[in-house]
Amino acid sequence: MSLKLSDKKLAVLGAGKLGGILLRAYLKQGLFVSSRVTATVKHAERAAALAKELAVRVTNDNREAVRGADIILLTVKPQAVAEVLQEIAPEINAQTLLISVAASVPTTYLEQQLAAASGGKHNKVAVVRAMPNTPAAVGCGMTAICQGTHAGTGHLEIARSMFDAVGLTIVLDEKHMDAVTGLSASGPAFAYIILESLAEAGVKVGLPRDVATLLAAQTMKGSASVVLETGDHPALLKDAVTTPAGCTIDGILELEEGKLRVTLIKAVVKATHRAGELIFEK
Repeated sequence: MSLKLSDKKLAVLGAGKLGGILLRAYLKQGLFVSSRVTATVKHAERAAALAKELAVRVTNDNREAVRGADIILLTVKPQAVAEVLQEIAPEINAQTLLISVAASVPTTYLEQQLAAASGGKHNKVAVVRAMPNTPAAVGCGMTAICQGTHAGTGHLEIARSMFDAVGLTIVLDEKHMDAVTGLSASGPAFAYIILESLAEAGVKVGLPRDVATLLAAQTMKGSASVVLETGDHPALLKDAVTTPAGCTIDGILELEEGKLRVTLIKAVVKATHRAGELIFEK
């Protein structure tokens, strides 16, 4: 989807790791123009470095950053959301679109905080919640988005266009967002552990470490690509690799004995439950 966003003013609040990834992608692809982008960071030295690198205006004043903004991308930690919303509420208007990537923070919470901070003035702000992941840094991100009470199809299209810039995007009901956090947002860490283990196994059987890492990484990338491009069930693809009385089935038996499958399932379940708790911590 291609939307005309270059005439929109964008404010990125909390341009740390994820915010920086998204902002760099937007500027590189021309989705937004640098002269109409403002970002915020906590520290002055970081602000100077980011401003020099991206040729955008960078400040530590969130309220100043959102003044006149059409789209606000909220990339701060969940625990800081309420404070930031109270800070920027006076500068928001009925046409502002707020897109939040703060894990565990529901759209209703965002809407309520804005309404409370504005004395009820901003009780119909369009809010979209998004959960991207770190492979967005290389254009292979996975993002789920959902709409708040007052967000319409057009707002979802804008958000989708912004996250399509760094990978794939899907629209889900909000009830699934913590599960998205546990699976695709936490998932890269789980995948890296598996990849590291495969590479270590390669070293164990005599491969140089750099070769083992390359083999493991490309194998995982290729396997995932086959699932995405064919749409075949992973079990079917696994069976195609597993020849009768071959070496692969022996390896699978070791995985099953080690309970890899159930351990990964439990990891996602645990991360999902944890995602629902983040907003309540200070």
